[in-house]
Amino acid sequence: MEKGLTFEYDEHADVLYISVGAPKPAISEEVDDGVIFRRDPATRKLTGLTIIDFRTTFLKAPKRLPVTLQAS
Repeated sequence: MEKGLTFEYDEHADVLYISVGAPKPAISEEVDDGVIFRRDPATRKLTGLTIIDFRTTFLKAPKRLPVTLQAS
């Protein structure tokens, strides 16, 4: 089965959720202010990202968030 990325933005909370495939239970790890990696509890593979204060943070100044996702 091919996995794609799914995006969901909660405008009220200003949170962007990015998932590899369908969202599923995960272990969360904050890697930077407001940037949270979500990992599979069994394999520790990255299953998604959560970005808190997405618009607030990324509209202040031009930034790039380089992230490489590998889906298997």
